[in-house]
Parts: sequence; structure tokens; C-alpha cells
Amino acid sequence: MTSSASFDTFESLQADIAKLLDRLPTLKHHQFIQQALATIVRLADSDIDRLDWKILSAALADMEKGFQLFYDYRHVRKVTIFGSARLSPETAEYQMALQFGRAVTKLGFMVMTGGGGGIMQAGHEGAGRENSFGLNIQLPFEQQANPIIEGDPKLIHFKYFFTRKLFLLKESDAVALFPGGFGTQDEAFECMTLSQTGKFGPVPVVLIDHPGGDYWQSWSQYIDQHLVKTGLVSPEDPSLYTVTDNLEVACDAITRFYQVYHSSRYVGDQLVIRLMQELSDAEVEQLNAEFSDILVKGKIEKSQALPQESQDETVELPRLVLYFNQRDLGRLYQMIATINRMGIHTPDEQLHPEKK
Repeated sequence: MTSSASFDTFESLQADIAKLLDRLPTLKHHQFIQQALATIVRLADSDIDRLDWKILSAALADMEKGFQLFYDYRHVRKVTIFGSARLSPETAEYQMALQFGRAVTKLGFMVMTGGGGGIMQAGHEGAGRENSFGLNIQLPFEQQANPIIEGDPKLIHFKYFFTRKLFLLKESDAVALFPGGFGTQDEAFECMTLSQTGKFGPVPVVLIDHPGGDYWQSWSQYIDQHLVKTGLVSPEDPSLYTVTDNLEVACDAITRFYQVYHSSRYVGDQLVIRLMQELSDAEVEQLNAEFSDILVKGKIEKSQALPQESQDETVELPRLVLYFNQRDLGRLYQMIATINRMGIHTPDEQLHPEKK
């Protein structure tokens, strides 16, 4: 690019920024846009390397693609499938993943995978192209997009693993893990770590073996023997996941998670749990009796949307509010399971847990 062309590009950029700044006070999320712009400006005036700028700009480009794609699908629940890229269609694991993708799609969920072959292709094959997202990664080997999702507008090619994993977890309402290598193990342990520390979810996490398989059963035994028994994780932490070799059990673990529970967020120091239906006073008292140990102070109480949630799309849903200790996440998952056993649903609600 010539210096004249560079100058013209810079002038055009200046004009675009000036227009954005003029519109900023009227934009819906102006405070966050302002924070992001301020961060970029501060960095521009500091001493960071050219490589740092390349990482920053490429990561932002990755996130731009992800945000734009998923915005139109924000009201549909999605299941992320992790597993080996090396398993062929002849394997029992591939066939189990294919059947799982087909089953959750019939329940109304969409399927997300890393977009490659093996288990990822099986998930897409079961779900069908129209119900699939592919979040591919640019690698020199093993990671061409599978033929089911290749060329689809719901396929994204990410430069970085961390931005790709951000969307595979951020956009998911459930995670299903099938057997795999180092990458799958990394994804399994990251799911557990982020769930355990409250940085992800709560969402159902299902570890699926083929019928009679013991890949995840052996993994679970390792967790029990070497982490739980030695006190390296809490006794309740296995409540973060379900291990099964039964397709019906796997699907039920996902749909049951959203029978009464809808979603949650923090407002200040309070955890706000949104519900599909209001619990009775007696049911809330039962929760207080069983789960007072996870409270920093006060009680679990019923609530409508808090003032800070006035712009939230779930504003009409009933809520529970509590001062959660943000430590006993396994116990929180146990409380969500108890909530989901409460209340009575119409058959239509039971058939449509995918609605957000």
C-alpha cells in the first residue's frame, strides 16, 4: 500500500470514528462501547509490541464473526458436542454421537461442534446441516471442515483456540463430551474448571460412552479416587456432570435441567435464578432448609425482576434471589436439580426446553 493510500485509509477511519462518537450517547450499549474504545486508545498510546497488536486485532475479528452469527439464534438453546476428530463412521462412538445429534435436534435444540471430522461430523450428520453450527480452527492438519457443514453460513473459521472455545461454551446451553484425545480431555477439564469456579453455566454437562463403553466411566473413577478422596475437589463436584452410555439418559439430563430452571445471572452480590414457573412458599422453604449452607447471609427468596434487570428479555419470569457463596458450585447444581423436581409443567412446556 502506498503512503497516499495509507493516508486516505487513515482519513476514512478518522471520519468513521467521528461519526461513531457523535452517535455514541444514543447507542443502546454506549457505556460498553465507550469502555472498549477507551481501552484501544490507551493501548495505542502505550508500548506494546507489533505481535501484541496482531493478537488483539485477530482476536477481535474472531469475536466479531461469532457475535454476528449467534445474535440471530440467541433465543434457541444449543448443545455443544466435543470429541475426537479421528474416529471413523464405523466406530461405535461415531454412531452414538450421530444418534445423539439426531435426538437432541428432535427435542428442538441446535448442535454446535468444532466443525471438523470424527465426532464433530457425526454430531452434524445427526442434527442435519440446517440445525448445525461449525466453529472451525485454522490448523495445518486434521481440521478441515466436515462435508456436512462446509460452505454453510453457520460455519466460522477461527484463528485462535481461545476465541473458538469462548463461543463453544458461551453460546451453549448443554455440553456433551464423547471420547477423544488431548483436545477432548482439555475441553472436559476446562468445562469442569469453569463450572466449578462459576465462570460457565450452570448448564448440564453429559459425558457419553457408547453402550458398554468405559472411557468416561474410567475418567470418572479417576476423579473419584484421585481428586475427591484426596480432597483436591469437593465431594459435591461430581454433581457438575452426568456419565452415561444410554442415549435416553443423556437427553433426559439435558431436558430435565430446564424443566423449571431457566437461567441465572448476578446482580451485585445476589445470584438471580430465573424460573419457568413460580415456586410455592413451601417449596422455597424446603430449599432454605436443604441449602442454607451455600448462603453467605439471608435466605433464598422469591422475587420478580430486579430494577437492574428492566431491560432483560426474561423480565417477565419469576425469580429466586440469594447471596450465594460462589464456592460450592456442586451444591448449586444439586439445588437446581431439586428445583427442577418441583412444580408441575404442562406437556407443551416439557417438550420445549429449548425456548429461551
